[in-house]
Amino acid sequence: MARKSDFSESFQTIKSRKSKNSRIFSEEDQARFEEMRTEFDDMPQDDGPPAGDRWSIWWDSEPLQRGPEPHPAWVITDHGAVDYELGVLKTGKEADVFLIERVVPGTDRAVILASKRYRSAEHTQFNRAGDYMAGRGAKRSRDARAMAKRTTFGLEQAAGRWAAAEFDALKRLYNAGVAVPYPVQVLGREVIMEFIGDGRTAAPRLAETKPDADELDSLWEQAAESLRRMTELGFAHGDLSPYNTVVHDGRLVVLDLPQVVDIYANPLGMGFLERDVENLGSWFTARGIGRDEVDDLQAELKALAAMP
Repeated sequence: MARKSDFSESFQTIKSRKSKNSRIFSEEDQARFEEMRTEFDDMPQDDGPPAGDRWSIWWDSEPLQRGPEPHPAWVITDHGAVDYELGVLKTGKEADVFLIERVVPGTDRAVILASKRYRSAEHTQFNRAGDYMAGRGAKRSRDARAMAKRTTFGLEQAAGRWAAAEFDALKRLYNAGVAVPYPVQVLGREVIMEFIGDGRTAAPRLAETKPDADELDSLWEQAAESLRRMTELGFAHGDLSPYNTVVHDGRLVVLDLPQVVDIYANPLGMGFLERDVENLGSWFTARGIGRDEVDDLQAELKALAAMP
């Protein structure tokens, strides 16, 4: 279906063919222009899709803003795909998570995704950014000053940086084998990722589960392994807890990674790593995991982090 944006592109093509020293279109281009103007008047007043709430934004992202290759078979990359908004999954101080369905109209191809959208400057509260952002630095001094002063521009930059930081962390952790959602794409303040759940029902948070002894041991080993792999990459989650880990089909999945901390560049890095282990470990010890296992993991991760 022709869209008004297509008209604009075609007009620019005709315009580019004019002689640099002439203000006159050729007769052929003038006739085509009149034809296009008639077509334009008959077009819909918007460029929205024939179905869904928006066109898929997959092709609006640059290659580096898409998930690691090879893309899983369920990732839909078709130009004609559309996104349906299914509702809000979670609200937070910095971002809200929405449930969307990406569909190829006229086919049975569809996938449920989680869309995390960081709030615009007038609605966000990036009060925690200072400690987490230490050691990252903004590429441009203007951006750094604006974020430090919390100007409107600075808050917009912060929102985009947190989205980009989460997407980058998801990619690196996914590639390293950490149990995180597959990062589909990032665009501006929106991060789209794999939805962890069944149908349209999100997987329960670890804090909401009641595992038996065997399940508890398995979940603890998975948590320890995720922490090991993150530490080997030089990362601390920064805010790990039983409330941002979920359990799906016996698998412990780590969520919420915008504040991921470089344990070497950030002067508070080791403190964040210790807190991650303690926050998650406390939940497990309250349910039967020995305190000595948590202490042993703390010591192991400190040793890993001290390695060159």
